[in-house]
Amino acid sequence: MKQSTPTSRRTLLALIGASLASVPLIDSPRAAALQAAVGLDDPAKKEIAMKLVSSAENSSLDWKAQYKYIEDIGDGRGYTAGIIGFCSGTGDMLDLVELYADRRPGNVLAPYLPALRRVNGTDSHDGLDPHYPRDWARAAQDQEFRRAQDNERDRVYFNPAVRQGKTDGLRVLGQFAYYDAIVMHGDGTDPASFRNIRGRALNRARPPAQGGDEVTYLHAFLDARVWAMKQEEAHSDTSRVDTAQRVFLRNGNLDLNTPLDWKVYGDSYHLD
Repeated sequence: MKQSTPTSRRTLLALIGASLASVPLIDSPRAAALQAAVGLDDPAKKEIAMKLVSSAENSSLDWKAQYKYIEDIGDGRGYTAGIIGFCSGTGDMLDLVELYADRRPGNVLAPYLPALRRVNGTDSHDGLDPHYPRDWARAAQDQEFRRAQDNERDRVYFNPAVRQGKTDGLRVLGQFAYYDAIVMHGDGTDPASFRNIRGRALNRARPPAQGGDEVTYLHAFLDARVWAMKQEEAHSDTSRVDTAQRVFLRNGNLDLNTPLDWKVYGDSYHLD
């Protein structure tokens, strides 16, 4: 789901850290109050976020059933797998399997590490076929592998998105919009990456931390997100924005309070 790049996740983490470190501290009392309020990292809100993303990534609200998921969806990123769409071509799958090997030496996926290093940055299955999908599903039965997926999801995608959202003074919906964007686009340096989507939005509106109106800014961010999605055929269906996030925004539901009703790819979903 992320933009294809041979850069490893650890390098991207360093870039993300540098980017966040350069953001000035919030001096707006309103933004500071927003940071102190319930955020997307609240357990109940995080569960909603996982279900929203799963509805778009896996056409299911049962995100915990996706640890074993793996297929090549034809987007040029090789295999896409797991709860957040780790990709063999973008480095995050490699880092996940390396973490799992550190925690569970000799696990069923460890023999694939040389192949994962070779195919990083490509859509190749060289050295992975024919048994990698089968062995991924076997690994997903191991609680340690599921825990590794959770940890990598949080460290690479969820935590940076929530942190940046809070820095910008955004409430739960805005933090989720950031999270969903970084899941799909990654946070590299290409024009359609999360940081550049946010940059396009900042050229049109100011976030609350800079004295702007939150709704106006989020519309600008979602406009920039739609632009980024349309740069690639595999992501050109923008319903996860148009009939989900934009609906919540138009309803004024900036805290993602339930009940929630939305559609993705024409399928309807509901959360009480």
